[in-house]
Amino acid sequence: MARYFIELAYKGTNYHGWQIQDNATSVQANLNNALSVLTRLDIETVGCGRTDAGVHASQFFAHVDFPGPLNANTEIVYKLNAILPSDICILNVSMVHDEAHARFDAISRSYSYYIATNKEIFQKEHTWFFPAELDLEKMNQLLSLLLSHQDYGCFSKSGGQQFTNLCTISEAKFIQVGHYIRFKITANRFLRGMVRAIVGTMIEAGKGKLTEQEFKNILLSGDRKLAGPSVPAEGLFLEEIKYPYITSTPISPINL
Repeated sequence: MARYFIELAYKGTNYHGWQIQDNATSVQANLNNALSVLTRLDIETVGCGRTDAGVHASQFFAHVDFPGPLNANTEIVYKLNAILPSDICILNVSMVHDEAHARFDAISRSYSYYIATNKEIFQKEHTWFFPAELDLEKMNQLLSLLLSHQDYGCFSKSGGQQFTNLCTISEAKFIQVGHYIRFKITANRFLRGMVRAIVGTMIEAGKGKLTEQEFKNILLSGDRKLAGPSVPAEGLFLEEIKYPYITSTPISPINL
């Protein structure tokens, strides 16, 4: 058997996330089907993580095992893209060592959330329209507290399958360019719904409805009910996954 990493990107609008689910359309089911059609084998992939319904990925990895070596990478990429729907794109297929794992070997993951402060007609499925003025300086000041914290149970959606709420965040910041606001966050792992809950909580701070002490209390509480509401899925992108043995340059979904 030979193991391969498949690098892909997808627009999540029409999918109930990456992972296969009963009676729901998923990215994984489409990829498995395309691989099965191409190889005439029953193929199952393992993804680098999960994305919620409506969330996009400009970089995502899955690994898959084949009984023998594949043909040239460019030919496989072309054929898979011809089979897959237009909102899923294969970027690269590369052979890796037999024990390589798309989920467990990732050393960091980066998400971005995009907010449009003006009414958006061309990027409305990729941004969240929020016209109110926000205090980004205060929001970034509170975000700095995340870097010295580890338990993020207060931002975890109920029903998650994680065994621990501990994460290590290495970067978290808001950047405004024109009428877009980009929130970027990088960590070794994320909890279910974590990024959207952080953004929603920061929005409350940016509107002047959350003090620094109240934010500290939320972090220490571990109680999701005390944090702010989750923002909509359409503005969220999984943008970069890093591995110790793969070098890849992620595509930029929105050029800011």
